[in-house]
Amino acid sequence: MRRRSVKRAETPPDPRYNNRLVQKMINSLMRDGKKSVSERVVYDAFDLLKKSSGTNDVLTVFHKAIENVRPHVELKARRVGGATYQIPIEVRHDRGMSLALRWLRTAARSRKGAPMSKRLSDELLAAFKGEGTAVKKREETHKMAEANRAFAHYRW
Repeated sequence: MRRRSVKRAETPPDPRYNNRLVQKMINSLMRDGKKSVSERVVYDAFDLLKKSSGTNDVLTVFHKAIENVRPHVELKARRVGGATYQIPIEVRHDRGMSLALRWLRTAARSRKGAPMSKRLSDELLAAFKGEGTAVKKREETHKMAEANRAFAHYRW
């Protein structure tokens, strides 16, 4: 091994909830370096979530929503002898978290006709209940991985 492995930069916790995952959500939503805009969107979404879920503990709802969206297996394309196979691979925890955040963001952005904070809170509430676009994406991924389990021996 010639080079050192790269140390991953630790994300600092967000100012309001003192939580790293909330900060990652804020960073994931951010466009063009406008962190204050994405912070406002996330915090407004959490306030809306507090009203609609009827609970004061928004972080629990948020964590449960992300856990419901986080995939446990994913597919990687591998070329073996001229053919490309979709090989199911277990997902590391940190990668699963970033995929969950990305899928939640994409699902919230694809909803139309409401401010982003409302769309995000709706998607988080749906994910908390185990429904919604992001959860459907996870189920789809798991189903595809199950269907391609026969090619798991190509993993290396």
